[in-house]
Amino acid sequence: MSLFKSSEERRIEREIRVRQGIRRIEKAIVEQNKFTEEFIRNARRARQIGDNNQYTFIRNTLKKTAAIKKMLERQLLAVKNALIIKRQAEASTDFATAMGTMATEIGRMFGETDLNKTQLDWERALLQSQTMEERMSLFLDSVEQMASGDSATSAPEAISDQEIDAMIDAEGEAEHAREVEKLEGLRAELDALKGSVQKESK
Repeated sequence: MSLFKSSEERRIEREIRVRQGIRRIEKAIVEQNKFTEEFIRNARRARQIGDNNQYTFIRNTLKKTAAIKKMLERQLLAVKNALIIKRQAEASTDFATAMGTMATEIGRMFGETDLNKTQLDWERALLQSQTMEERMSLFLDSVEQMASGDSATSAPEAISDQEIDAMIDAEGEAEHAREVEKLEGLRAELDALKGSVQKESK
């Protein structure tokens, strides 16, 4: 392991850290989905046994879980957008570097006679860089506004008790349909076995 890392090595390490952060957020979103499924099962069980206190507690927890998932999804979107802006900035930097190199070469080959063109090229590169800086500033402003919006989410945006109840009911109906489908499959297997036994007995 070298003591001094090149700029390319540092860039690759930063890229790896960003991708690791994206994977962690994606994993957290998947976990929230699993938590939601577990809470729904627990809520149905609480309703079956008539435990209203537990049902109300789980319903509130489901609302909180939904809010956390939404926040994680917004964070993931912000990171992915930042990554795109970073790549755009890198492309702009590559362009500016290339233009600087060409300007140097032009100056070396043709002497001072082409300094006007070199200046124009350099000013064009600087203008592109300033445009990218403005876009980056606008993006950071939008990220800050999103963050402040998360901390001051108004009550109307929250999921209502009725929506949570409907989610729990829908899961119950889906589970009932799955159980009916399994029973029908077992009946079909039993009928098939009976048919084969009758054929063998004949």
